[in-house]
Amino acid sequence: MTDLFSPAKLGTIELANRVLMAPMTRSRAADDGTPTPMMLDYYRQRASAGLIIAEGTYPSENGKGYCRTPGIVNQKQIDAWGDITEAVHREGGKIVLQIMHCGRCSHADNKSPTAETVAPSAIAADGEVYTEQGMKPFSMPRALRGEEIAQVIEEYRQATENSFAANFDGVELHGTSGYLPAQFLSPGSNQREDGYGGSLENRIRFVDEVLRAMSGVQGSDKVGLRICPGFPFNDVKDPNPQETFEALLERIQPMGLAYLHLMRASPLDVYALGHEFFKGPLVLNGGYDLRSANKAIQERGATAVSFATSYIANPDLVNRLAKELPLNDVREELLYTNTVEGYSDYPVYDG
Repeated sequence: MTDLFSPAKLGTIELANRVLMAPMTRSRAADDGTPTPMMLDYYRQRASAGLIIAEGTYPSENGKGYCRTPGIVNQKQIDAWGDITEAVHREGGKIVLQIMHCGRCSHADNKSPTAETVAPSAIAADGEVYTEQGMKPFSMPRALRGEEIAQVIEEYRQATENSFAANFDGVELHGTSGYLPAQFLSPGSNQREDGYGGSLENRIRFVDEVLRAMSGVQGSDKVGLRICPGFPFNDVKDPNPQETFEALLERIQPMGLAYLHLMRASPLDVYALGHEFFKGPLVLNGGYDLRSANKAIQERGATAVSFATSYIANPDLVNRLAKELPLNDVREELLYTNTVEGYSDYPVYDG
């Protein structure tokens, strides 16, 4: 019987099991966005996952949103990520990189002095963001000029190329949580009057073109997409997310993406939406445990399930789930500190 511990395939990526590590910002990169030695330890420890989806990583200096998040922009960052992928591969694991342009969800204090905060429209997100000086309101973004949108799409393409140069097995577009793709999709943040705004067809165009650009590097069967229709995080305002994402999935379906990563964090039945409008592999995320994950695979046709919080505290999660062993508790106060504690010091099960 197929279950969490059966092999699987996402596009061209062969998985030893269906227990995936979800992408999670952990704020352990250097100030210049270079991955650090503790990040190498963290990912290497979790290489028994069928697939690691590494944390959201900015494709350009303008795309950075939070302090101590990694980039995939320059050779120093590429080389450091390459050390991480080598360590994961040496342990028999697979790893893809989530590419995350935060758009308007940022503050100038978290960016390079020469970087800007850009978005579809000059509308600030309602809320605050952490900086090293404390919580501050999101910065007012500058609306992207029409000719600049092609440049941003090129940044995603180049970041994909850089990811493969670092020997990642694939890439994932971060399309949720109120970041740039979600900002183009949502009429609350996209009030453009050109070909990327206004009608639903225009609002889905940016995500479509980004995915095509990313797929042009080594093929669409190494590219995934993460979405969460109806998720209001970071001031996403869409009066009809069902309609928006039906149109988006119908548009991208012919591409043959490696997988669709569905996050359960809204009133919508995101699985039903994905199952109806996306015919490729589905990865489910959102509060699953051993039994509910196996049920999702066996009864709902999910290809794999990604685990977030439980993977933070349990580097040997696959073994613990397979043997139904107790799980370590997460030390929440250490989630985003710049320390080994609460990051790469969680123990494996010792009996």
